[in-house]
Amino acid sequence: MANILQLMPYLEGNEMIFVQGLIKDMSDNQAMLFANAYGARRKDPQTILLTTCLGFIIIAGIQRFLLGHIGMGLLYIFTGGLCLIGTIVDLVNYKKLTFEYNQKVAQEVAIMTKGASS
Repeated sequence: MANILQLMPYLEGNEMIFVQGLIKDMSDNQAMLFANAYGARRKDPQTILLTTCLGFIIIAGIQRFLLGHIGMGLLYIFTGGLCLIGTIVDLVNYKKLTFEYNQKVAQEVAIMTKGASS
């Protein structure tokens, strides 16, 4: 069983626990493949925080596009971040939004990794 801290030292809290649960049954080679693929596709919470803050200054909704929420991103652009209320909510919930996105990505990568190595 691979050590999650050695493979992905950038993970924190709930994300680390979630990913550890996904790779617990993987071989070391599979875990390494998973770490490389997941590291390339995951979003950093600080990036989402930064793009959310940019919603107050430049254009609202960039964070939603990064998270794959195209419809919400368009809505934020056309409504000014739902009159900035949605942007404020995203500012408060940026870690939750990022974790939900990263959970989906981790599950997809785990399925691909297990399927490719079988």
